[in-house]
Amino acid sequence: MNQITEESNKEQEMWEAFLLGDEEAYTELYRLHVKAMYRYGMSLVAASEAFVFDCIHDVFTEIWIKRNRLIVPDNVRYYLLKALKNRILHLLSRKERSHETFNEEFEDFLVEPSAEEIFTQKEEASNRQEMITKLVSQLSHRQQEALRLRFAENMNYEQIAEIMLVNKQSAQNIVFRAVEKLRTWLSILIFVFFQE
Repeated sequence: MNQITEESNKEQEMWEAFLLGDEEAYTELYRLHVKAMYRYGMSLVAASEAFVFDCIHDVFTEIWIKRNRLIVPDNVRYYLLKALKNRILHLLSRKERSHETFNEEFEDFLVEPSAEEIFTQKEEASNRQEMITKLVSQLSHRQQEALRLRFAENMNYEQIAEIMLVNKQSAQNIVFRAVEKLRTWLSILIFVFFQE
C-alpha cells in the first residue's frame, strides 16, 4: 500500500469517527485541510482572507450539523475543496443579487443586448482569455502542468503529486506559486492599463 493510499485510508477512518460525533477527529480534519482550503479559496476569487476563512468555517459548521446524513467520501480533501467552492460561489451570487433591485432585474430580463454589445462582450472575453493564455505560457513547464491538472482536469493535490512524481506539499507549492505569479502579473497589467 503506498503512502497516499495509507493517508487516504487514515482520513476516511477519521471521517467515520467524526460522523459518530468524535470532536477530536473533527478538529484533526480541520487542522489537516484548512491550509489547502485557504489556498484554494484564495485562488478562486479576488476576495479578502476573512471572507475565505468564513466560507471554510461555514463548510465545517455545516458538515458537523449534517454529519448524521453524510457518507464517507472517497477523497476527503476533494470533498472539502468542492464544498468550499460551492459555498464561495453561493455567497458571491447571493451578494451580487442583493445589490440589485427587483426593477433592475426585471428590466434586465426584458431588455435584449444589442448586436454591438454582444460583439463587444465577446471581444473583451476573447482578449482576457488571450492575455491569460499568454501569461500562463510565461510560467515554467512544471507550473503549467500543475495548473492544468488542478484547474482543467480538476485533480486534487494527491493525484497531482502522483502524476508529477513529487510529494503532496510540493504539488501544493507549485500550484500556489504559479497562481501567485499570475495574480501579481495581472495586478501589474491592470495597474499599467489604468495609468494610461
